[in-house]
Amino acid sequence: MNPAALDKAANLSRRADAETVLPPRQQIFRALQLTPPESVRCVILGQDPYHTPGVANGLAFSANAGCKVPPSLRNIFKELCADIGCPAPTSPDLTPWAEQGVLLLNTILTVRPGAAGSHADWGWQTVTADLLRVCAELPQPVMFLLWGRHAQKAGLRPPTETKQFLCSSHPSPLGASKASADVPAFLGSRPFSKTNAFLRASGAAEIAWRLP
Repeated sequence: MNPAALDKAANLSRRADAETVLPPRQQIFRALQLTPPESVRCVILGQDPYHTPGVANGLAFSANAGCKVPPSLRNIFKELCADIGCPAPTSPDLTPWAEQGVLLLNTILTVRPGAAGSHADWGWQTVTADLLRVCAELPQPVMFLLWGRHAQKAGLRPPTETKQFLCSSHPSPLGASKASADVPAFLGSRPFSKTNAFLRASGAAEIAWRLP
């Protein structure tokens, strides 16, 4: 990260220390802790954490084990099963993906309990935009899965031989089956098998998408 983004992250971390935020403070940067730059093979970009206490765990779209599967994640699991032919996951915790190099990054890293989007004006976007820039400059092959308009407006550069972008509608109940003139519907877009096909063609290891 560049110095300005690092300073911004440090300032926001101190601000979070003074307020009640979700995910818990020690998990705000969990996506980066589990998936360091040298491990990144895929980036999935979310918007902001779940605002119900006890659900968010610092990974985009992921929820703590034992929680009810959130609606968008339910559609992600539906597409996962249809795409790679695996059984439906029993846990909403996506930690196994993060540990394999899937950077599950929200553009806004904190939220006030009970108030979706409440930290949209904190400035996390400066930090996450720089993180995306770093990912786009990594030497290894990386697939970016951009689900929904918010993710597709992240300002990423055009695809290259080692960086590819797969866009679709958002997996939320309102958007999962809705295609547009620009992008296909999320359901039926086969992001998991297409990511592995790209990695395989690039000489990189595939991701074991199947979850417990």
